[in-house]
Amino acid sequence: QVQLVESGGGLVQTGGSLRLSCEPLKTSSVLRTMGWYRQAPGKQRELVAFITRDGSTNNADAVKGRISISRDNANNTLYLQMDSLKPEDTAVYYCNAITQFGIVYWGQGTQVTVPS
Repeated sequence: QVQLVESGGGLVQTGGSLRLSCEPLKTSSVLRTMGWYRQAPGKQRELVAFITRDGSTNNADAVKGRISISRDNANNTLYLQMDSLKPEDTAVYYCNAITQFGIVYWGQGTQVTVPS
């Protein structure tokens, strides 16, 4: 069992920055891939970025050049640095992790709001 806890969301003005964190609690599992998804009101959940254990990353086109995903393998903590935020980035951001056995876990989400 893996419990993921996100933090770092909030309200920020257009052009501002936020850094999200995701910390797994009470796990001995190897987290093969970790990522961030987001879901805006009335829309489907979509991938923001993911990172593998060896550091390979993939970012969605909508955020390329404005975000940086990273992880600390020593404690499995995941980060998402978001810059030049836009109103369309407003969403609940979810942390996602896939273990070495292919089991998928989700966090509860953290709200990011960029007023228009």
